Amino acid sequence: MCKSYIRRLATAFVATGTLVAAYAPSALAQQTESRLFRVTQSGTLRVCQYPLYYSISFRNPATGEIEGIDADLSKELAKELNAELEIVESSFGTFIADLQADKCDIGMFGIGATMQRAQAVEFSKPYLQTSIYGVVKKDGPIKSWSDIDKDGTRVVTTLGSYIEPFMRDYLKSATFTAIAPPATREGELIANRADVVMTDYPTAIKVRDEFDWAEIIEPEEPLRVTPYAYVVPQGDQIWLNYINLFVDTIKLDGRLDAYAEANKLGPIVAR
Repeated sequence: MCKSYIRRLATAFVATGTLVAAYAPSALAQQTESRLFRVTQSGTLRVCQYPLYYSISFRNPATGEIEGIDADLSKELAKELNAELEIVESSFGTFIADLQADKCDIGMFGIGATMQRAQAVEFSKPYLQTSIYGVVKKDGPIKSWSDIDKDGTRVVTTLGSYIEPFMRDYLKSATFTAIAPPATREGELIANRADVVMTDYPTAIKVRDEFDWAEIIEPEEPLRVTPYAYVVPQGDQIWLNYINLFVDTIKLDGRLDAYAEANKLGPIVAR
């Protein structure tokens, strides 16, 4: 073997060793700075949840406990991590700021994964996905989806929801109104100021469960399908990888299906 080749080989080993030495501390730092390391070391998993989302993370007024699919699955995630679950109350308007301020490690409450939100946070793989549904009175004029977009039909949804801009463009003949709190969509139906409420699936089943006069109308084809995912702060790929693995695991071992069925959300499980 010629001396020049040996010198080149030695130089390559030195360069490789330098790269490994430089990389190893960086990789170690990423691991120890990740929320996965922090959660397992502290023994506490902080989960942001919105306690007013029926079948997702809804505080039972009788018991004070938060119930729903994400109440169940956050317990499963804490169990996988051998950590104690700490619920941090949040909302759709504040969860991004709460994550960025390190008030919680993850948001788990049926958060719609949108392109706009993805500019500020990271989303896991989806575990649910919802279309838009109509809620009507059983004895009202709307019997099927084809009855909705007609002259004289009064359609309402919540002001500021993702459904509002979609329905403004979708409806051609019906009258559409966005309802601002404290007024409610259900109240508009009860007062006969509306014929149909447009909402997502969890809210639709909430109205149906609360009022015996309510009925859910499904679109002929899914409308404005929105994936629901878990949300974590940007810049922590190790933590995101772990949450994605959790989503994959609960899909494969049946826990996602079981908790979805228990909370009346079986029809919207993401496959």
